[in-house]
Amino acid sequence: MTDPYAAGMVKNDPYAKKATVVGRVVAVLRGKMDNRNLSLISPWSRALRNGEIHELILTDEQAAPGKNVNKIAYLAFVEIINPGVIVFKDKVRLASGKCIGTLAGFDETHMPNHQNIVIATDQLLSGEEMNLNLNDLIYFTRD
Repeated sequence: MTDPYAAGMVKNDPYAKKATVVGRVVAVLRGKMDNRNLSLISPWSRALRNGEIHELILTDEQAAPGKNVNKIAYLAFVEIINPGVIVFKDKVRLASGKCIGTLAGFDETHMPNHQNIVIATDQLLSGEEMNLNLNDLIYFTRD
């Protein structure tokens, strides 16, 4: 079976409309790396189920599906409380409305335990440096 993303068959965003996905912070992370070597998978989207826990990682590199990412900051682990589909280039926002960055891709190093969700940003700060707190909400939106 051919992956339509890896085969270059998907040229445009196929999502006309989708729900906002919400995660609740269950662990605030600290730390940065310059040589993490995350391998982003080629699919642009992932379906996230209610109650799943995933790791959010920031990068200031030009990251996209199918690329490798080295320079990162650890943000948080979130529990999905409003499930749905998250897609490459979704905006990632705090409850205050502040945009953390845009969804860059997914790394499956720790699957099936959790997905690494990589977010492209201009400001490479850890969750601790961002003053995130437990139970803070993080939104994945189209705009």
